Amino acid sequence: MKAVALTRYLPIDDPQSLLDVELPQPQPGEHDLLVRVEAVSVNPVDTKVRSPKPQVEAQPKVLGYDAAGVVEAVGSRVEGFRPGDRVYYAGDITRSGSNAEYHLVDARVAAVAPRSLDAAQAAALPLVAITAWELLFQRMPFDSEHGGKGKSLLVIAGAGGVGSIAIQLARRAGFTVIATASRPETVAWCKEMGAQHVINHREPLAAQLQALGFAQIDAAINLADTSRYWDVLGELLIPQGHVGLIVEPSEALKIGDPYKFKCIGIHWEMMFARPRFKTPDMAEQGRILARVAELIDAGELKNIQREQLVPINAANMREAHRRLESGSTIGKLVLAGW
Repeated sequence: MKAVALTRYLPIDDPQSLLDVELPQPQPGEHDLLVRVEAVSVNPVDTKVRSPKPQVEAQPKVLGYDAAGVVEAVGSRVEGFRPGDRVYYAGDITRSGSNAEYHLVDARVAAVAPRSLDAAQAAALPLVAITAWELLFQRMPFDSEHGGKGKSLLVIAGAGGVGSIAIQLARRAGFTVIATASRPETVAWCKEMGAQHVINHREPLAAQLQALGFAQIDAAINLADTSRYWDVLGELLIPQGHVGLIVEPSEALKIGDPYKFKCIGIHWEMMFARPRFKTPDMAEQGRILARVAELIDAGELKNIQREQLVPINAANMREAHRRLESGSTIGKLVLAGW
């Protein structure tokens, strides 16, 4: 089968950083789906895993996590899926990735794809939808249906993949959403996703929020630079407010005053925790994706795919990584077809 892989960890402008390879088709284990991959999307985790480091892989290593495709075979203990089902998922960082014609995924972290989306649109969703859902509604103490009523939420980096779906989920839950963006096109995208207000993260946040009538905010999710916004979020959040984080800080963070004295809840989200550690509730990710599919098909959530490259090959995957590393992408970038 065709796949895109690496053997060395190189800068993305090196033609050897990602390679077209031929690999044996895998066989499903007892909990696995064997999926014929139709589309994949790229996320910051892809570029971080691929980033330059000294080690060399003895065998080609396939990256990629988001995928949409068709079930070809199921493992002996799989329930709820059969060959021919169209599925989508974000996979498991400890297993071989989805940038291959055929891919194995634990059925417990997959779901039937939204009927109203094509494969490319479906592949844009899983990792960011699970991340946003888990962060807002499972790490932070907000109900997914009405937990934001009367509350304000600041979304730092609203035009990225996670931000694009987090804005929508938060609006649906009743939050007043203030997103950050710095370019006309990213401001427009955040508003299209449903943000009621957009402020510039390159300028002081407090003054912009005060101009909108927000002396303090109830909750914030920082989807960009944890260290950069740490101090200001501690000042902006109300006593007993909440902050959600997904990016490793670049330095040690002070979690005393004002975080301790305000009793601010600090919530980390790592989407791969459940599948990586085979937690007893790992099937919750399949349930989240099933619910997201329902909301997409009901018209309550929007497609977040913004760009598409065809086909899935090493040259296009290098270009996708390059664009993501530039920091200029909006929504999600997808690769489709072999």
